[in-house]
Amino acid sequence: QVQLVESGGGLVQAGGSLRLSCAASERTFSRYDCGWFRQAPGKEREFVAAKRWNMGTRYYADSVKGRFTISRDNAKNTVYLQMNSLKPEDTAGYYCAALLSARAQGDERGITEYDYWGQGTQETVSS
Repeated sequence: QVQLVESGGGLVQAGGSLRLSCAASERTFSRYDCGWFRQAPGKEREFVAAKRWNMGTRYYADSVKGRFTISRDNAKNTVYLQMNSLKPEDTAGYYCAALLSARAQGDERGITEYDYWGQGTQETVSS
């Protein structure tokens, strides 16, 4: 069982930046695909960004493309989400997700693709 713990959320003004971190308990985390999702009050959870374990390709939602960057440090078993030029509509709970790459179905944007989820970290962007 992989445990994921997010951190780094908080309150920031519009136009500001935050970096979220997701630390994994699994020492072979380098073989896991990772994703970030978010959920605003009253809305469904939505895809934000994803990165396969062995590929340089990153995937982003259109709403965050050019502003957010997903990265990972396999030596630290940690995946990051750098968020720049934040907007009030980015306000949400942010969730880290992971999947053993060997089990991947090819839907990196899909919630059901991932087996493990963190508890989430709240981010609020004030206007």
